[in-house]
Amino acid sequence: MNFSFEKGVDGIKKHFGVLKKELVDHWKGPEGYRFDEYLLEQTRVVWEFRSQKDLDEWVISSDVEIGGKSEAYLKLGKNNQTALLYGTLNTEAPRDGETEYSGYCAMRAKLPKGAFERKKYYDWSNFNSLYLRIRGDGRPWMINIYTNPYFSHQKDDLYNYFIFTRGGPYWQEIKIPFSKFFLSSRGRIQDDQHPLWLDKISTVGFTLGDKADGPFQLEIDFIGLLNDRAHTEEFAYETYERNPKV
Repeated sequence: MNFSFEKGVDGIKKHFGVLKKELVDHWKGPEGYRFDEYLLEQTRVVWEFRSQKDLDEWVISSDVEIGGKSEAYLKLGKNNQTALLYGTLNTEAPRDGETEYSGYCAMRAKLPKGAFERKKYYDWSNFNSLYLRIRGDGRPWMINIYTNPYFSHQKDDLYNYFIFTRGGPYWQEIKIPFSKFFLSSRGRIQDDQHPLWLDKISTVGFTLGDKADGPFQLEIDFIGLLNDRAHTEEFAYETYERNPKV
């Protein structure tokens, strides 16, 4: 076991520094904003991509993890002001006698952590829409929002919605109300639907799995939040009680 006393001391100093910042932000107001600014806030950029450090906050995955052949990479765009997710999608299933389907690539933000590796969550309850600026190649993508599960058996639950890129040289600014996101678990849409818990957001991700073999790319300028006062819908999908008591 390789343990360095100096590294241990540096780690403790680092975490106490993070803890100090958290305490200062707490006294300033919600999430470090002044209370009046927080209440009047209409937009917020959560992720932008201006350096390699910004890219390091994201994790790339593909069906290689299950023996597939798809490839995915992430780098800065040509002007070092965007993130470029690119690669090749391959739907050939691994010949292991068990896996029937393959062909996906994904990108997900790392889970936020506080001092001493404590779990943290985003509170987006002051907003009602996700807002992003992207440039794609015509492929459809699924955007995923992960929340803190209330019970352990809900650990695979996530909320999904689809974005359709136009392709070509032009950027798209996409607004998705949180009311449009639907609940799924392990790839299956759930019968029991309920709105997204905006005060317990853990991370956001993108998934490509349109069954079209070949190269792909998705360029992202920023991912942010919007409070659209014209949008009043609470939830877009029917909620009902299964097997109600008569």
